[in-house]
Amino acid sequence: MKKIHLVGLGLLGGSFALAARQKFPELQVTGQDHNPQHLQDALDLGIITEAKSIPDADADLVILATPADTLGGLLIQTLDQIGSDTLVFDLGSTKSKLCSLVASHPKRSQYLAGHPIAGTEYSGPKAASATLLDRKVMILCELEKTDLHLKEKAYRLFDALNLKLRFMDPAEHDRHLAYVSHLSHLTSFMLGKTVLQKMEDEKNIFDMAGSGFSSTVRLAKSSPDMWAPIFIENKENILASLDGYIANLSAFREKIAAGDGEGLKKEMEEINAIRGILDFGK
Repeated sequence: MKKIHLVGLGLLGGSFALAARQKFPELQVTGQDHNPQHLQDALDLGIITEAKSIPDADADLVILATPADTLGGLLIQTLDQIGSDTLVFDLGSTKSKLCSLVASHPKRSQYLAGHPIAGTEYSGPKAASATLLDRKVMILCELEKTDLHLKEKAYRLFDALNLKLRFMDPAEHDRHLAYVSHLSHLTSFMLGKTVLQKMEDEKNIFDMAGSGFSSTVRLAKSSPDMWAPIFIENKENILASLDGYIANLSAFREKIAAGDGEGLKKEMEEINAIRGILDFGK
């Protein structure tokens, strides 16, 4: 592997580049970003070796790491640009629309639909880390539609970065992510909003906020530029998950209003079963 091109030099794109350069010291990493400051930061931080608006004809990989609502047009444009020995993969949080969009593209076999389950509440090149992806899950969709030879290029990178591969159908991916990722970000934003509204009346409320509050609302610091498009792109699945969440909140509220302590305790004990599920994945 000699050349990688990145479009989008934020947290995920930057972390892929830093980790790749660490594992492959001779690797040339070119890139572009619509934000001039991000582009300059990526150069200063050694995320990329050169700024370029389009990938070289002999690039091995092109990684698309831009907001969800930009990926469709960008993917088509990139596939139209690349040579026959280049593989394109994206890092987007939604997969169904992208896979449908390129289903009949003449270079469909040069695309791999990917999603690394990694991130922090911070964004931009300065948040990127060479260790962010270590031992994280990388979900791949419609693997059978990607050229076997080109897939090997991606596998070599994924293996070097110590990523754990999982394979899913695009619709299954979007449905599951609505519950385990998208809903948690949405609820964190709304918890943050609720407390901020209360703060307008009671200025000292944050003096009483402990680690539980901080960990629960941490995701509310995430980038709106990234998350607003995700909520819209996956809105059918997110609305379904949100409806279930609201129904559970309403039922829990009714138990509190009724003074049903035993009912609350029983329900929380049942929910505690999630400990075993989460601990099993460690």
